[in-house]
Amino acid sequence: MRATDVIATKRDGGELSTEEIRWIVDGFTRGDIPDYQMAAWLMAVYLRGMSHRETVDLTQTMARSGEQLDLSPIIPYAVDKHSTGGVGDKVSLVVLPLVAAAGIPVAKMSGRGLGFSGGTLDKLESIPGYRVTLTDDEFMQQVREHGIVLAGQTKSLAPADGAIYALRDVTATVSSLPLIASSIMSKKLAAGANAIVLDVKVGIGAFMHDLDEARALAQIMVDIGTTAGRKMVALLSDMNQPLGATVGNAIEVREAIETLRGGGPTDLREHCLVVAGHMVRLGRQDISPNALPDAMAELTELLDSGRGFDKFRELVAAQGGDVRVVDDPARLPQAPITVSIPATQAGTIAQVNALLVAQAALELGAGRARKGDAVDPAVGVEVHIKVGDQVAADSTIFTVHAANDDTLARARALLDQALSISPQPQEALPMFYDTIYGE
Repeated sequence: MRATDVIATKRDGGELSTEEIRWIVDGFTRGDIPDYQMAAWLMAVYLRGMSHRETVDLTQTMARSGEQLDLSPIIPYAVDKHSTGGVGDKVSLVVLPLVAAAGIPVAKMSGRGLGFSGGTLDKLESIPGYRVTLTDDEFMQQVREHGIVLAGQTKSLAPADGAIYALRDVTATVSSLPLIASSIMSKKLAAGANAIVLDVKVGIGAFMHDLDEARALAQIMVDIGTTAGRKMVALLSDMNQPLGATVGNAIEVREAIETLRGGGPTDLREHCLVVAGHMVRLGRQDISPNALPDAMAELTELLDSGRGFDKFRELVAAQGGDVRVVDDPARLPQAPITVSIPATQAGTIAQVNALLVAQAALELGAGRARKGDAVDPAVGVEVHIKVGDQVAADSTIFTVHAANDDTLARARALLDQALSISPQPQEALPMFYDTIYGE
């Protein structure tokens, strides 16, 4: 085969064969195909799209480009979750211990955030001593002994995706539905899951701003998974305002702990119960009509009784974290400056712009603009209101945790723009817009 022929076929709107897709992806991963030819191919895919069969072939080729995790010796039926990201998304910190407490073992490889606030690993590293890097043997042994592990992704997992994504990032080809879907699903397939729950965020603070586009992406990923023999559920969840009440790293860990102790913000609690409910239902392979409400009722009891918190504590201890921090979140990193921002008028909250809140957190140092940037675990923004809430003049709407006066000033300017207060009543935003099943 010749790279120019494969590029030209896709450029002209043709459908590539399974062999052609495998050839160009494997060749690029090995270094046999130069980046300028792969960039041309990616742009052709971006402009022309891919059929379902092509997208599945691309996903499976990337999944097979490195090691594939086999969890079957310790988890006969493994369930995983994936979020497309968002503002204040600390869901894994609550959901995984809950699911494990319900008797469904969970083995998750997660990533670092490249954006407004840290990813799951950055949040966990707010806990002194927590080890996110485990050997394969340590990873498997922890699942066997504790029924839960949450660690970083190994470099050998779907290496083709890493190489291709780096090229997409610099060639304006990131926002292609087949390329997004295959990137996400290749890692999920390689990680050994039998069933996957996808949390696809939609709104101002999400990668997908439009509900129809988010639904299309979710459907593609569900179709990829079902074709590959996985059970799938995709939830379309709101990201027009931050999820929960915190955006940062240590402060999100604190909020997750509060939620696991039976408290926490109502929206975060309910969001986690829905995601966890689907994971438990899939893990038990229960297709009865009452499977989801029954699972959520069971998980609610685990949350309120503290058994979910006990499992999180066990997870932190197993991976070397300081459990005293879990028992007393006041030991988490604290920013030197804490400032409350009041409402300038009374009324009803009409908007809490998730993107601007996220940008404020980034200005504070809670996230990274470039891959190698350091993250400050102590800084972030607390959001005390939701769309539809009534507020009085001078009531606190934001609390900013800052490292210095300069970053505080930049964050405040963004937060001033993020909030809209109306004299008229406003409807609360929905938590979920749709659920797509692939079972």
